[in-house]
Amino acid sequence: MNRAVVWVLYQDSALAFFTDKFGLEVRADAPLGEGMRWVAVGAKAQPEVQVSLMVPGPPMMDPASAQQLTALIEKGVLVGCTFTVADCHAAFADLSARGVTFLQEPQPRPWGISATLRDDAGTVHEILQPHHQGQEATGWNP
Repeated sequence: MNRAVVWVLYQDSALAFFTDKFGLEVRADAPLGEGMRWVAVGAKAQPEVQVSLMVPGPPMMDPASAQQLTALIEKGVLVGCTFTVADCHAAFADLSARGVTFLQEPQPRPWGISATLRDDAGTVHEILQPHHQGQEATGWNP
């Protein structure tokens, strides 16, 4: 299993964003005791990959560190994940229609066609249509 963590302010709103607007599916949503909750999402085409939506706090970190990380999330300076797509322009159009806020429309880059977006907490993510042959886009597809 491949995992990534996206730090969020509120798991319910993050879950709604990544499923309803971004089109991922729920992989896990389970209480872990002491106010903790394991929430994970992923692309249907990539069952081996999950993105954990985590709120900063104990027992993963001390309260002071959680407060610092929360401030960075609120400031909107964190970078999240890159999601590969078969067609960046089509994904951009579909996600825009679903209400996803983009910071940058699809642009050619040395590594592919890329667009950047913000999730509901302000973290920046990328959708990428890779240029390289053999780099199959197995992530989100419109």
